[in-house]
Amino acid sequence: MDNIFDTSNAVEMRSIPPLPERMRPNSLDEYVGQRHLVGPGCILKNMIETGGLSSFILWGPPGVGKTTLAKIIADTLDREFFTLSAVSAGVKDVREVIDKAKGKNLFSKRVSPILFIDEIHRFNKAQQDALLGAVEDGTIVLIGATTENPSFEVITPLLSRCQVFVLKSLGVDDLKILLDRAITTDEYLKTRKIEVRETDALFRHSGGDARKLLNILEIVVNAAPLDSPVIIDNLSVTSCLQENIAIYDKGGEMHYDIISAFIKSIRGSDPNAAVYYLARMLDGGEDPLFIARRLCISAAEDVGLANPNALLLANATFQLVNTIGMPEARIPLSEATIYLASSPKSNSAYLAIGAALQAASEDKIAAVPLYLRNAPTKLMEELGYSDGYKYAHDFPGHFVDQEFLPEGMEGTVFYEPQPNKHEDALKAYLERCWPKYYTKK
Repeated sequence: MDNIFDTSNAVEMRSIPPLPERMRPNSLDEYVGQRHLVGPGCILKNMIETGGLSSFILWGPPGVGKTTLAKIIADTLDREFFTLSAVSAGVKDVREVIDKAKGKNLFSKRVSPILFIDEIHRFNKAQQDALLGAVEDGTIVLIGATTENPSFEVITPLLSRCQVFVLKSLGVDDLKILLDRAITTDEYLKTRKIEVRETDALFRHSGGDARKLLNILEIVVNAAPLDSPVIIDNLSVTSCLQENIAIYDKGGEMHYDIISAFIKSIRGSDPNAAVYYLARMLDGGEDPLFIARRLCISAAEDVGLANPNALLLANATFQLVNTIGMPEARIPLSEATIYLASSPKSNSAYLAIGAALQAASEDKIAAVPLYLRNAPTKLMEELGYSDGYKYAHDFPGHFVDQEFLPEGMEGTVFYEPQPNKHEDALKAYLERCWPKYYTKK
């Protein structure tokens, strides 16, 4: 039988699995990263060692080992392993898997099978509801994987039945291990003379994503002639990527790159670039609701008080996209994108809450002044709660000069108006009310 890894057989080489699949680890000993979960004495490691497996959700960026970890757990515990993709599966598919699990539990004393759902954040409420009973009675152990915050995307009843484990992007040390292991152990790469001179560009473009690292490595290796050494340095990596990575990855590999460019184009007031990256995402199969949520965030963070209508439009776009769906949803998404990118910008609200949160974390016991406290009982009235409070509407202009911050924080300014038409008006009002804090320069 011919060796498909023989470098002289270029035609057969096209049929072998991609490098990330060939390098997929089969045990925790081979698994790289996430030591806070699978290291000695850590929660998932303990769960595997004791066999006390319960349902959980793995939340983290692409390429950090969510699917791999689920498979390793199933193999280690010798559990039946069912898998569904939330992109293509429906309620019927969920119920079929649950019925299979019930059948196996009836005729076997083996423990509950594992149901792994990739991109569980894409399941709608009905699909998630279909899981509840089986998760609660132990018919299945659910392992979900998501790149989105599960508290936003997973219904509360299901989330309350699952632990959430956060996976982190891989660090440089992890990427070095993966790179060295691929070059020295992969049956094909071992046949190539590979010299690693620089890794800055390789690791930077990988972005802590193991799958992306191995894909880039494979691109660089395949770009070199079969009879020549493979030189990995910053120049070779950059030039290969410019030639090969031109299409949005529907599997999510460039997900964060494109959404980052999209948001930064809006922030930079470039509607043309913003709508281009919007098109890249839509063409690549991105969830339109994900895009609409990011527009809401950008409207508050980047446009902010320079144009408060932006947040209203972004929220209306989210509701509309949820109602009409694709392909029509592309139109309101385009409208909102262009409007936000063309609006004046201010991050004053973003900076204000950041400064306030910092102050709150440093002084958690700052007492609310007595005259600002509620006094629902007679005792509280006797203790002086609410005594001395001045009702602003009883004063000219509906304003009265009184201190609202706790003692020791008087005069602290968190909100600094930025120079734009709307906030100029806000600043003028604040200067009239609080000249000692907001004074014209």
